[in-house]
Amino acid sequence: MGFVTYLIKRAIYSVLLIVGVVVLTFILTHLVSSDPAYVWAGPHASKSEVQAITNEYHLNQPVLTQLYYYIISVFTFNLGNSPFFKAPVSVLIETYYPRTLELTFVAMGISILLGVFTGAFAASHHEKAGDHGIRAVYLISWCMPPFLVALILQFFLAYNNHIFPATQLADPALVPPQPLTGIITLDALIRGDYAYFYSSVAHLVLPALSLALISFGLITRIMRSSMLDNLRADYVRTAIMKGVGERKATYVHALKNSLIPVITVISLTFAYLIAGAIVIEEVFSYEGMGYLITQALYNYDYPTLIGSVIVITISVIIINFIADVLYAAIDPRVRIGDTS
Repeated sequence: MGFVTYLIKRAIYSVLLIVGVVVLTFILTHLVSSDPAYVWAGPHASKSEVQAITNEYHLNQPVLTQLYYYIISVFTFNLGNSPFFKAPVSVLIETYYPRTLELTFVAMGISILLGVFTGAFAASHHEKAGDHGIRAVYLISWCMPPFLVALILQFFLAYNNHIFPATQLADPALVPPQPLTGIITLDALIRGDYAYFYSSVAHLVLPALSLALISFGLITRIMRSSMLDNLRADYVRTAIMKGVGERKATYVHALKNSLIPVITVISLTFAYLIAGAIVIEEVFSYEGMGYLITQALYNYDYPTLIGSVIVITISVIIINFIADVLYAAIDPRVRIGDTS
């Protein structure tokens, strides 16, 4: 199977997956409240205002008819308007999603670094104190709920020792730079607003570290297992016999080949981090997609909720595809789409 054919199949699967997510999310949200027009209109709205909202969102029609109209809108790149925020959903996502992406990718970078090196260290110290210690740490952090990890870090590093700020995107006394990319640290750096840049980086540390700590255990476990297999391989023993040195053979030769299985879990890590970010953003008052989705849930804002889920789904699909390409690039034995 060629690369182009593989891309076409992945595109078809991706479209079907997006449709499935839209249908499932739409039906589940509409089961919560069959008539959210009174919530959207507000407590003091007149009957005519409620009726206008009912007509705008087709709430007086069957759910399948509403779903039909929504799917048509989605595939014409129209995510609708938020009845709660009184703004287009696409504008809301453009504002809040880059903040969550920044937090997620920083946390993913920390998680990958922690996972790779702790996994390699644990494997090279197999069944020794270092191995047992690392396994205990990642199992504890992995089993803890995200909000608890966030609260512990917030208490010790923010409230108790005042090392990092406890909440917010940046110091509220500073004026945010004009948005350019939507990523606040990058916008501040491009605009030359170094005070806001340093403040936003400082505020980013605790949420990103909290996310990394709840996810690095998966990478550690995969890396440790892969490293143990490679350390027993003939090529590592041969390299040591040739005088390469045990340390170099472990952390250069074996480490490189052990990264291949790690690539396959990066996409899983991204999806896990996105879900964890929604919780952790609430703890740190970090206004990203967590804030947007929470407000949408509280106020039965279906268009915002479904639009947010669609964008997150597309992001996970893209990350999965990138992981597949990286897997093929790192391991020349792998060919994309080759099922033989």
